Amino acid sequence: MKRLSGHFLIISGFALLASTGLLNPVQEVFAQEPSGPHANPGGEAKTPKTKILEAGAKLLQSGSPLKSFDIYLVGFHPMKDSPEDQMEAHHYCHQVNEDFAQCALFDGNTEDANLNGIEFIISEKLFNTLPEGEKKYWHPHNGEILSGQLVAPNIPGIAEKELMKGKMNSYGKTWHVWNTGYEGKLGDALPLGQPMLGWSFNHEGEAAPGLVEKRDKNMKIDSGEKRRQRADLKQLAKPQSGVDDLKGRFARPTKDIPGVIDNKAQEKNQ
Repeated sequence: MKRLSGHFLIISGFALLASTGLLNPVQEVFAQEPSGPHANPGGEAKTPKTKILEAGAKLLQSGSPLKSFDIYLVGFHPMKDSPEDQMEAHHYCHQVNEDFAQCALFDGNTEDANLNGIEFIISEKLFNTLPEGEKKYWHPHNGEILSGQLVAPNIPGIAEKELMKGKMNSYGKTWHVWNTGYEGKLGDALPLGQPMLGWSFNHEGEAAPGLVEKRDKNMKIDSGEKRRQRADLKQLAKPQSGVDDLKGRFARPTKDIPGVIDNKAQEKNQ
């Protein structure tokens, strides 16, 4: 049996109960607040023939690679090359080992949500092994965690906090491959153009006004309360790469999040 650290024992326990049938999936045990997609893909409605083929495939084929994507996270991504283009991101993740996770990204959590990106999450240990030229693609996570913006809906607070504790000082590499629309901007009917590199919010005020608040209202989440509950995680925070990469590129004033420090800024002060 794979060894699990204390950070993941609680969340893994819920996943284990769900997988053995002793407990319905966690998202069903706790009433999940729906968050629908922003775009309707182009194309004709499914024919009866297609629906029959899908039903048969569901009975006869295995979806094994997807069964382990049992961790659900919701956060936000600004595009690194266009920071005012920012969106709510629903992550469905598989923790491959203690240092590496992979996630499929959707624009909602309903059955008709659109797959619009991928994210890989690595620990600080693995990040430090990357070539310098590769590190520019990986965004830091401490700002998302300590601000309360990154959440794992529908699981007990103690489990969510342990999950976030395990992600302190980690990094994500995110590619959005489909603009499905966000905050007043229409999406494309199909995935068009080149993938865009997603980033993280690392200072207060970087998120567009109303973006976080809308998510919180729709999903009955209190980001401010989560921030207060996670205040003690600040002692675990180390300076990270990429914290200041978008500094000064937003159309509104920003300020630092306590505990969220760019490693280059720290080097200058030494």
